[in-house]
Amino acid sequence: MSAMETKSNKRKFREWFSADELHEESKKWFSELQFAKDEQQFLNHMVKDYTLDIIDSDMFKTVQPVVETLKRSENELVELLKKVRLHENQLQIMVDDVNQEKMEAAYLDTHNDLAMEVSDYFVKYRGYKTNIFDIVSNVIKRKKQKRLLN
Repeated sequence: MSAMETKSNKRKFREWFSADELHEESKKWFSELQFAKDEQQFLNHMVKDYTLDIIDSDMFKTVQPVVETLKRSENELVELLKKVRLHENQLQIMVDDVNQEKMEAAYLDTHNDLAMEVSDYFVKYRGYKTNIFDIVSNVIKRKKQKRLLN
């Protein structure tokens, strides 16, 4: 199957969605991304709160790449939020009375691409989040063990 055939199959699949469904899906992405943004601030605060303990526990080398990855993830998130907002603003193309097949098809392709991009983002983000929680919970356990030994 050629790339052209794949693209047209995607489009046919997406055309089954009404403008309302496209709008709802975009709103859901935006909401989930906003939540992830708040969550990332929490994760950053959590890492900062335990920075001294992390350094003390010799886990700094383990934590540093994870923190850098989280930072890159935050930047990706900002870009993704912009794309979703712009996409949502362009929904008018699908609901106006003007028949603009090429623009409507491009909108549907973009919607499909964004669906995959959002999905991929959350798969990676969940991994980063799990790493941060694992590291911080290890640091907390070590801190408690130290306290018990003293």
